[in-house]
Amino acid sequence: MKDLRIEDFIGVLNSAEPTPGGGGASALAGALSAALLGMVAHLTTGKKKYAEYQGEIDKILEDTKVLADRMQDLIEEDAKAFAPLAAAYGIPKEDPDRAAILEEALINAASAPYKIVETAADVRDIVVRLADIGSRLAISDAGVAAALCSATAKGAAMNIYINTKLMSDRAAAEKMNEDAKALVESICSDCDAVYDRIKGELGA
Repeated sequence: MKDLRIEDFIGVLNSAEPTPGGGGASALAGALSAALLGMVAHLTTGKKKYAEYQGEIDKILEDTKVLADRMQDLIEEDAKAFAPLAAAYGIPKEDPDRAAILEEALINAASAPYKIVETAADVRDIVVRLADIGSRLAISDAGVAAALCSATAKGAAMNIYINTKLMSDRAAAEKMNEDAKALVESICSDCDAVYDRIKGELGA
């Protein structure tokens, strides 16, 4: 799926096909956020004004590439997690194994977007740091990355909650929900603070 052209990906997204869906779109936003942060780092590296941060910038250049790739992989992983769930719903209700198969499929379908949220937390760490040490000439791009990272976390969480809502193991479902909510709130709080700060720096 990550090999699709942008217009093809959007075309499939804007159709009756179940995948890519909200999870894939959220992971794509996360990949864009990480890539934008990479751009900010590229525009910062080697500049005398930021020489004291060169070691950190070098690490960020590596990390943003890894995170962008990871988010792209999660588009595929999220799509693959849906297929067994769709198949489980098709099992006749009188089948004695249906409940167990459906429960496992729901857990897997919730796990993929949870990984997107976890990866967004790593992107958030770079958002926060580059807001301080990134080139001021590209600071608006760091602000966009912050907004996209926040959207990634919020969007992926929706795909967690729609699956945990149907899980039979309510204790496990509520634990995943609470963990996801805490992580999303942390990501969004940090990213929104960066966005507002940069907006202020730009005089808006």
